[in-house]
Amino acid sequence: MYKPRFHSMILTAMVCTLFALPAAADSQVRIVRLSDVQGGVQIDKNTGLGFENAFLNLPITQGTQLRTRDNGRAEIEFEDGSTLRVTPNTTVEFSTLGLSDAGKRVSGVNLVEGRAYVSWLGKSGDEFTVRFSQEKVLLTQEEHFRVAASSSIAEIASFKNELEVVGPSGTVKVDRKKMVTFDVNGHDQPMVAKNFAEDTYDEWDKQSIEYHDQYAKNNSTPYGYGYSDLSYYGGYTNFPGYGMLWQPYFTGVGWNPFMDGAWSWYPGMGYMWASAYPWGWMPYYYGNWVYASGLGWGWQPGGWNTWHGGLHYVGAASFQAPVAPQGTVTTVVVGKGGPAFTNTLPTSFVVNRGSAGLGISRGSVSNLHYLNSQVAKTGWVHVEAAPQFSASSARGGEFGRSGENTAMSAGGVGHTGATASGHSSGGTGGGHR
Repeated sequence: MYKPRFHSMILTAMVCTLFALPAAADSQVRIVRLSDVQGGVQIDKNTGLGFENAFLNLPITQGTQLRTRDNGRAEIEFEDGSTLRVTPNTTVEFSTLGLSDAGKRVSGVNLVEGRAYVSWLGKSGDEFTVRFSQEKVLLTQEEHFRVAASSSIAEIASFKNELEVVGPSGTVKVDRKKMVTFDVNGHDQPMVAKNFAEDTYDEWDKQSIEYHDQYAKNNSTPYGYGYSDLSYYGGYTNFPGYGMLWQPYFTGVGWNPFMDGAWSWYPGMGYMWASAYPWGWMPYYYGNWVYASGLGWGWQPGGWNTWHGGLHYVGAASFQAPVAPQGTVTTVVVGKGGPAFTNTLPTSFVVNRGSAGLGISRGSVSNLHYLNSQVAKTGWVHVEAAPQFSASSARGGEFGRSGENTAMSAGGVGHTGATASGHSSGGTGGGHR
């Protein structure tokens, strides 16, 4: 049995980065994930640089502000898999990302302007508060709702369960499938609608929830964030001496998990690595990357009580991972990562060996396991796929109806015939070999 010589290396941006998470835990600070970025999205991390271009897998910390432009959309994923989605021309502030004395997560989001969707799973007694206009919603059970705020009106629509909204005019109950509008210029007087009107981005919100539900259902880790992407973009392979390790599809000789990404600086924490790969969250902050001759790189889950501030790997004695920059607070791109890989969702693209999922929008091709086997044989495959409710599909004004996903097909060398039938489960074998 082959067992590679053990070798480990930890790269850190600054000395303080090594201690960033223990210190963060003592001060009740948490870190969540920017899990989807499409179109123009910007982030203010309190670095003194103001708003910068945002990109996939950036950490979100307390005090961070996020804003979308005319064609921008974003999703933020919390530790338990709860999500916040923001539509174009929206600004949100993460006013609280902390822990209570009892160890429960306490999250507070302020919708400054625009429109957002909240899908909160309500696990373990955690608290989640959303503020919009002069109103506040404190979540105490599983909830799914849409909320909007502007200079003249504010509104909230419940998709699931009953909501209680607290504001200047008192407490207002919002029943399931009901909507309440508040007159900002009239002391926030509420008006309850019999039924809520559908919105342009309801379909995007629905598709995103279905994606997470489908691909995170076999999750056995203590965390929810990032698992659905692991299940969609890869599978598990037996590494002799290490056990079952996760591998992304479409890798090959020469690929390594640190080829594409960016170093992003955060006050009090230094530089943190943000992977460009759509699955690139959990494997870079927990467990270890392992290299084995003949098998390539795989991720070994574990280390759930320790957040890694740098890049961790074993088994590659001579490998040199990218080193965090010094003497600057600006974002530093590595390979194709960071700001160079941000937005558009093409309907026609080529999947190459070694791409490891770059360029494939989540849910756009449902049978990546089959497609992976074809790429392994031919080196590349041409794919015709419907992107997930693309930013350009919503037209006809603020409340216009959007297009829905169409049928997907894939072809390539010899017309491989990868279609939208079936999917791979990331938790039960079927790695990329």
